[in-house]
Amino acid sequence: LIIMLISFFEEFPTKNNLNKLNLITFPTKLYLAAKSLNEFNQIKSTIKNKFIKEFIYWPTLEIKEGYWISPFTKRRALKRIFEELKNNPTSTMLDLEWPLTKNPFLFLTQSLNFSRNKKLIRNFINNHKEKVYLCEYYPEGKKKDWFLEKMGLHYNNKKAKIIKMFYHSMHPSFNKDFFRKELQRGKELHQNNFIASFGTIAIGMKGNEPILTKEQLSQDLKIAKENNIQEVIIFRLGGLNQEYLNIIKTNT
Repeated sequence: LIIMLISFFEEFPTKNNLNKLNLITFPTKLYLAAKSLNEFNQIKSTIKNKFIKEFIYWPTLEIKEGYWISPFTKRRALKRIFEELKNNPTSTMLDLEWPLTKNPFLFLTQSLNFSRNKKLIRNFINNHKEKVYLCEYYPEGKKKDWFLEKMGLHYNNKKAKIIKMFYHSMHPSFNKDFFRKELQRGKELHQNNFIASFGTIAIGMKGNEPILTKEQLSQDLKIAKENNIQEVIIFRLGGLNQEYLNIIKTNT
């Protein structure tokens, strides 16, 4: 039986949130949000936890630029992010989401750039010298995958690692069967490049995310383990406490 790796997102890498790393005494990976590669490297240099196997750069943009990555993100922001990564072999995660709640005007202003922006994102995924992780909306079957692909929020690329957001606290209707089926489908489609993300154990950028119960996290991890999912990422580090930690340790 494989040992499931439990990793963490941290969208707000403040001192308080990063202090939660003191609780971690098992191999993990940390996906760190930052506004630039410089900021990411600076934050990384302050972290002294020997259990972190890999740091992944998670670029976030200004709200007026779209915050997340999509073909509706401001073109110059995409160019800036990809340019700074050109000669820097840093493992990178693109958080592929609509700019919806943050800046809906981008749907109008960037519609002319849609195809060019989509191509820009695809080229980055194809050509980046280090690992590329793509964080995507929760799965809802083949039709949704096709739609996300057309919208530039899903890219079929054998080298990219696909992270699907199975946020049970935000989608209470996900029952066990659906959960199991979609984990299996993700594994079949992407094999070892498939990663499941669980949460949320702390609020994110929306500011009103419901918090996952300990019982639900336990059940989610159990199902992932039964289906031989190799890595699960929990959103997010700042919400880690002793009770969640006990559940994680029981299920690795």
